[in-house]
Amino acid sequence: MKLTMPRYDQAPVLVVGDVMLDRYWHGGTSRISPEAPVPVVKVEQIEDRPGGAANVALNIAALGAPATLVGVTGVDEAADSLGASLAAAGVKACFQRIAGQPTIVKLRVMSRHQQLLRIDFEEPFATDAQALRAEVDALLAGIRVLVLSDYGKGALRDHQGLIRAARERGIPVLADPKGKDFSIYRGATLLTPNLSEFETIVGRCADEADLVARGAALMRELDLEALLVTRGEHGMTLLRPEHPPLHLPARAREVFDVTGAGDTVISTLAASLAGGADLPEAVALANLAAGIVVGKLGTAAISAPELRRAVQREEGSERGVLGLEQLLVAIEDARAHGEKIVFTNGCFDILHAGHVTYLEQARALGDRLVLAVNDDASVSRLKGPGRPINTVDRRMAVLAGLGAVDWVVSFSEDTPVNLLAEIKPDVLVKGGDYGIDQVVGADMVKAHGGEVRVLGLVENSSTTAIVEKIRSR
Repeated sequence: MKLTMPRYDQAPVLVVGDVMLDRYWHGGTSRISPEAPVPVVKVEQIEDRPGGAANVALNIAALGAPATLVGVTGVDEAADSLGASLAAAGVKACFQRIAGQPTIVKLRVMSRHQQLLRIDFEEPFATDAQALRAEVDALLAGIRVLVLSDYGKGALRDHQGLIRAARERGIPVLADPKGKDFSIYRGATLLTPNLSEFETIVGRCADEADLVARGAALMRELDLEALLVTRGEHGMTLLRPEHPPLHLPARAREVFDVTGAGDTVISTLAASLAGGADLPEAVALANLAAGIVVGKLGTAAISAPELRRAVQREEGSERGVLGLEQLLVAIEDARAHGEKIVFTNGCFDILHAGHVTYLEQARALGDRLVLAVNDDASVSRLKGPGRPINTVDRRMAVLAGLGAVDWVVSFSEDTPVNLLAEIKPDVLVKGGDYGIDQVVGADMVKAHGGEVRVLGLVENSSTTAIVEKIRSR
């Protein structure tokens, strides 16, 4: 399937569930304790990250989607740390704070990127389910997707009430389930159990056919519209009534840490659906995001530029011949990574050494080179009858194979002014004996803070001369 980036900026999502603080103590180990055969860690850095439902909301915000979070905490320093981190990330956090109970904290002692010990501080919360439901009811207006991020810690006590409240408003409900009783999620739009959680409910699956059959039965029993089973190194499987199963392979190049991978899946899925993607496309995006997050240490959020770059790899648009829409997405991603965009244009009818040298010099002026190529009709208008010798598709294919060129796009006008208005390059390059003020689009580029450069041509290298030489023989 073809993947595109949804409009995450127009995708408000509400997350309700168990929030927790993931705390990391980092330090070196150089000796064994004299008190017991354990390493001594000299703590040099303390790091706090939102975890659980808070990590789901953080991931949604990192994609650029408006995220609201409802959860339960104590009245303590850990809750303050959570609130500050979420606010800094743009998450609207609405905590039911209960005095006398600790905010859930998972403390990990780390040395040289290895986890030596985890210590959990938690007690089941005595959540006021009625007050939490009222908070959610007040926030549902304008929300496109509701996520129930359930870790079984007590924040969610009225699953059915929350599901009904959303579905009555036509809002899809995605649930990351826990426990041995999935009936509490009856009527949800989609559940996202991992394979272990799924098999706890339906029994061990001997193979994929068995998984599909048991999943179909579970969907009928719970009145679900879909079921997404995440399967670790085997990827994930999307099941829907009356549709063939969709099996997606794992995308991770190297698995470093699976912490928070499930949060990444449901957050990307929710934001993508809210942003207008259909379910298979949203699942494919979630699969790509999971492949990124397991290559990171600890609980981590996936940014929109990271996901966009993964989509480009998937669609083969990291380099090569692109349409204008693809090109603009690629440029947006490059700029998000701090890369400088260089633009040049021409007919490039018969590629010669002068072209290659010129394009290498242009590429050296920045990080990415966009090459705009006149289409066949405009070449004929500019060069006369009998030109071009090579069609635009063939010219672009050859140019895309050059190491100096990142992206090739065609244009039909005699000048690339319209393209320049869309791309807004950091550097506009032209070859020849022009003055800078004679370069088409120079004023436009300089107006938005760009630079214009004129490069000399390689002597005795000319497409027209080559054509005339061939004709004379």
